[in-house]
Amino acid sequence: MWFDLIIVIAVLALWLVLISLVLRGWRNRGRRQVDAVGELPVVPDDPGPVTLGPDTGMYLGATFAPSWQNRVAVGDYGDRAASSIGLHASGILVERDGASAVWIPRESITAVRTERGHAGKVMTADGVLVIRWALPNGTELDTGFRADDKSIYPGWVAEFDPDGGRDSSAPESTQPDIEQRKDQ
Repeated sequence: MWFDLIIVIAVLALWLVLISLVLRGWRNRGRRQVDAVGELPVVPDDPGPVTLGPDTGMYLGATFAPSWQNRVAVGDYGDRAASSIGLHASGILVERDGASAVWIPRESITAVRTERGHAGKVMTADGVLVIRWALPNGTELDTGFRADDKSIYPGWVAEFDPDGGRDSSAPESTQPDIEQRKDQ
């Protein structure tokens, strides 16, 4: 009986040590990333009227572009949270439950697309809305949002890419040629 109790205490102690090491690693990662991230944009007093959304879902965190797994650990930017996303005249506002709001100025957005995964979370095809944007110091981030209603994604992508992600410089006849080769 004493032996069983000692084993249980040892396993619990080991578990606590491992959890503390994980937390320590996350904090150290945040300290190492402070210079790369620099100053984060603050939510303006008046972001303007909402032109798209607000849509509810899950904020998946931010990663350093182009890596979909290299999470930002500075502040609470890497924390997942239930949230709502809305496009305003001057940028995108992600309001998170239990965490600070994320503001992405419109002029810093370089691309909006859908992906299969983000920040270590993998879903079905086009399961995540990813916003690529540049911080004031030039570092590019990918911010991921998984909407409750995936049918909103085309509107978000079209808002920032009227071609819908299609290369407008490609000739129109390219697509039928590809389909024709499949048939042969």
